Amino acid sequence: MVNAPDSPIRLEHAHLLAAPEAPPVLLYEATNTSVDDLDQFTVIAFVFDAQGRLKARQVAPGRRTLAVKSSKYSTLVLDGSQIEPTDLIVVGVNQAQKAASEAWWRADLQPLAEEVARNRKPRPN
Repeated sequence: MVNAPDSPIRLEHAHLLAAPEAPPVLLYEATNTSVDDLDQFTVIAFVFDAQGRLKARQVAPGRRTLAVKSSKYSTLVLDGSQIEPTDLIVVGVNQAQKAASEAWWRADLQPLAEEVARNRKPRPN
């Protein structure tokens, strides 16, 4: 997981769920760390191959209405590309909208995700 320094939402407790003949599903907890209720937010997932090359990006809406300091669980179905066992999935919140506002907070998480991929430690066999 990656979080922009000024993100109003922090992702925690992410787990990848896999079933035969189905795309993987990312289960995560989103916590509102801001002083405002949030109407909505989006989560972005970056998929890197074993060499650290970006294969795919997928954006999906998170849960709606996240009250101040509250947490909710949500999911993201990773059906945008084939996921291999050696792939790295990096996720974060890239947009959020305050309740009763047209203004959006936005962040470009790709550089943070690429840094995670560059610093990836090889998996033991």
